[in-house]
Amino acid sequence: MISKPDKNKLRVKRHKRVRGKISGTAARPRLNVFRSNANIYAQLIDDVAGVTLASASSHDAEVSGTKTEQATKVGELIATRGKAAGFEDVIFDRGGYLYHGRVQALAESARENGLKF
Repeated sequence: MISKPDKNKLRVKRHKRVRGKISGTAARPRLNVFRSNANIYAQLIDDVAGVTLASASSHDAEVSGTKTEQATKVGELIATRGKAAGFEDVIFDRGGYLYHGRVQALAESARENGLKF
């Protein structure tokens, strides 16, 4: 019997491979994206200290609309919260997802609102 590969396992494998090459610092944190079927989450992470510096998700009260609209709003929120915390330059970590759809909408919105990556 032929079994289909587990998409999440493949995504985690891609994410681990990329994470071996990129790391966030206090000066230039990592903008991490996690996408579930219903929601999207973004965090600015300092990997050296192991702390989250800012976060935003589609669970926030200001976020509503379609999933792509939610991703756009989350990108805007993470950019404003990141700039308020004093960060403009970040390293984008797409989390093993394709740079397409909701991940792309979040990234472009974060760029438009002042984050540089």
